[in-house]
Amino acid sequence: MTDFLPTGIQLSYLTASALFIIGLKQLGSPATARKGNLLAAIGMLIAIVATLLDQAVLNYEMVLLGIAIGSAIGALMAQQVEMTAMPQMVGLLNGFGGAASALVAVGEFWKVIHGLTAIPADETITIILSVLIGGITFTGSLLAFVKLQGLISGSPITFPFQQPFNITLLAGFLAGSAYLIFNPKETTVFLALVAVSLVLGVLFVLPIGGADTPVVISLLNSFSGLAASAAGFVLMNNMLIISGALVGASGIILTQIMCKAMNRSITNVLFSAFGSGKKVEGNTATGTEDKALRSIDAEEGAMMLGYAKSVVIVPGYGMAVAQAQHAVRELADQLERLGVDVKYAIHPVAGRMPGHMNVLLAEANVPYPQLYDMDDINPEFDRTDVALVIGANDVVNPAARSDAGSPIYGMPILEVDRAQHTIVIKRGMSNGFAGVENELFYKDKTMMLFGSAKDMVTQLVSSVKEL
Repeated sequence: MTDFLPTGIQLSYLTASALFIIGLKQLGSPATARKGNLLAAIGMLIAIVATLLDQAVLNYEMVLLGIAIGSAIGALMAQQVEMTAMPQMVGLLNGFGGAASALVAVGEFWKVIHGLTAIPADETITIILSVLIGGITFTGSLLAFVKLQGLISGSPITFPFQQPFNITLLAGFLAGSAYLIFNPKETTVFLALVAVSLVLGVLFVLPIGGADTPVVISLLNSFSGLAASAAGFVLMNNMLIISGALVGASGIILTQIMCKAMNRSITNVLFSAFGSGKKVEGNTATGTEDKALRSIDAEEGAMMLGYAKSVVIVPGYGMAVAQAQHAVRELADQLERLGVDVKYAIHPVAGRMPGHMNVLLAEANVPYPQLYDMDDINPEFDRTDVALVIGANDVVNPAARSDAGSPIYGMPILEVDRAQHTIVIKRGMSNGFAGVENELFYKDKTMMLFGSAKDMVTQLVSSVKEL
């Protein structure tokens, strides 16, 4: 039995890893996401049980107490956190993951300096990497959480010589790391490296704000995986190495997807302080200031929707904030009752994270086949009678296609202006994150329906029912 136990643990880790990979693959589609999440959860359960059977576990009471407390907090968060706050929760959990990896490295350092006359250089390097990545992930994620939660300004925060200061701090970390490799029992130097890693996390996120914050959260998610993988090398635990690598790879892929959807590079997101409060006019001399808006009421909007043959609904963050997804589903049901063909157009970065709109609409039981990605739905707009935009802004701005001076020029958009008519539900005329006016609002075929997304959609439902 004693000889079988290590082999059984490794086989359990292999099974858990396979479930992680299969689950991650199925998370790539809303149709299979729930099953994929369940498979990954089963894999994690197997990994935890296998780890608890390891003879290296010294105190089962403390471990089980931690599992109980963590499970209770996780269940409460899952029940209480609204979908609009999901990026904040992801950021917070990223931070906890980074902190856990850094604490593992600190604990291992403390253990080895008291148990060995000499620490191998490769082990010291692994510990340092775990501290660096884990520390940056922890404080960076906490700052991103605070920004998205509105506890401080969400705008980029910069100061003179910020980048040179960051580079100097990083150089100091590297110098301290080199010293520690040759003098591994210098506790003061090690603690200084921990402190520097925490400061670097804050400085990393400070100049990032607005709609870029979800991008950096995705990047920090990748960092948390790398930190876990580094902790796996510190502990010589294959499960941590594999799962951390999966999280790291998926996080960086997601970050690249988000950057591509905004037509920006990751370096531009991290270092440009985009949306820092400066009014960006771009090349807006297209006469929009001389054009009048066309405003309608809910009854007129219902007439247009009810007598259309095809309607494409474009959800945005305004729908999420108003929690209007159930009203939107009801509106679609009423239109389908009248024989209208209803589809939903989903932009990759609509909302605050990729898949945000998909999850919200799935919560309202919108049939998955009615959801269309940007590339699939754009050719349909020429044949669409009415495009209904609910709380979206920059992702439908034609300036991204036509105005070379616009900060969003080149960004792929949902081409709702090609529809026969466009109805835009919006609270007011505030600009989007990019700080430019939306040319769509002034188009001859565009009609504005001002008000809260939930209120306006509810009024549309009531009016459509009377048709």
